[in-house]
Amino acid sequence: MTQEAFELRLAEKVKEAERILEEYLPGEEGFQKTVLQAMNYSVRAGGKRLRPILLLETNAMLGGEARLAEPFAAALELIHTYSLVHDDLPAMDNDSYRRGRETTWKVYGEAMGILAGDGLLNYAFEVTQAAFDRCMEEEELRRCVRALGILAKNAGWQGMLGGQVVDVEAEKLERALTEEEILFVHAHKTSALICSALCIGGALAGASEEVLGRLDRIGRNVGLAFQIRDDMLDVIGDTQELGKQVGSDAANHKQTYVTLHGLEASGREVERLSREATELLASLPGSHDFIEALILSLIDRRK
Repeated sequence: MTQEAFELRLAEKVKEAERILEEYLPGEEGFQKTVLQAMNYSVRAGGKRLRPILLLETNAMLGGEARLAEPFAAALELIHTYSLVHDDLPAMDNDSYRRGRETTWKVYGEAMGILAGDGLLNYAFEVTQAAFDRCMEEEELRRCVRALGILAKNAGWQGMLGGQVVDVEAEKLERALTEEEILFVHAHKTSALICSALCIGGALAGASEEVLGRLDRIGRNVGLAFQIRDDMLDVIGDTQELGKQVGSDAANHKQTYVTLHGLEASGREVERLSREATELLASLPGSHDFIEALILSLIDRRK
């Protein structure tokens, strides 16, 4: 796939993901409308929509039904958004801006920022109900139950939340993470929702445990490579191109994979992880040219 063809197709996929999200966003009415406005403000802040796209594309690649995948794609992006809303809070990263505009808590206040994140997380599971309502046979119900379990596990203490716990505790204690802890944080905080996207797409298509295992491994490799690349860009990236200040890790004495192993070894590890991910992807049935191009664009990105 040429770069031009990939970018055109990606733009179409982002537009489709946005359409699906808008379909499920709640109306802003009632006595609780402020939290609904804050939730929608958070979702409409934009982004790559990577997770819903990966979910939908994996599902299609393995012969699944879009009518079941779409509610889960929306739910996954709602959970990702909730994590960003809470990350920005004063108790976490204390960020005032995200994607060029004020963060949710800066606009609506800290308490409403907490409630908006809570609302997005809870509403995500409510949205998945639409997939169950669309099931036409018992097998489809079983697939949705399986997908729901994957979503819950990867969002909670065994996944994203667990990685955040280790990251927050290390910062609170003002100590450097060990290599084992760094890899744990990356595998959970960064990789978990990517794994969710791939495995939910597979589960809804009726993939075997073996195929789900491969999808999970792809997701973990991609998440780790993505994060190592992010740490590399903090050293070698351009502030204007990245849209954020570089060199923050060093200034804050933050231990990363790059500070432990250096740029050259980190680059080799990114190459190894991406090679293994694409080889695993090639072993799966269906057409996966676009997914491969998407994965490589994330890993090889300059911003």
